[in-house]
Amino acid sequence: MPEFTCRLKQYRQQKELTQEQLAAKVGVRRETIMRLEKAQYNPSLRLAVDISRAVGAPIEEIFLFPEEGQSGDG
Repeated sequence: MPEFTCRLKQYRQQKELTQEQLAAKVGVRRETIMRLEKAQYNPSLRLAVDISRAVGAPIEEIFLFPEEGQSGDG
């Protein structure tokens, strides 16, 4: 189970960006964007900020972390 939920894909698609285009904007490989979208990679703060700016959404709306003591069941 991932430690967080990532809503990057929907924000990226709203901006009509491909994974490749977003990767170029934030200076990473397409594979990094792919892994982020699957919540398989925990980004650095710098990368999270760059992604947030690129897609025009707050970090806390893109990357959702469960609050401490909360189960991952929803």
